[in-house]
Amino acid sequence: MQFKIEKAEYVNRTFRITKELAETLSEIAQKENISVNELVVQCCNFAISNMAVSEDK
Repeated sequence: MQFKIEKAEYVNRTFRITKELAETLSEIAQKENISVNELVVQCCNFAISNMAVSEDK
């Protein structure tokens, strides 16, 4: 088996968030030594993975 480097594909999107949330994300990212973008991606992935599934649909 050969080692293969895989690159994730990213897209640019714009979202509006509150100033307070932006500040909180920045503080956490700085403390964890990661980018705000990476923190947001991890938060979204966690939320989606742990989201309650609605029975209505």
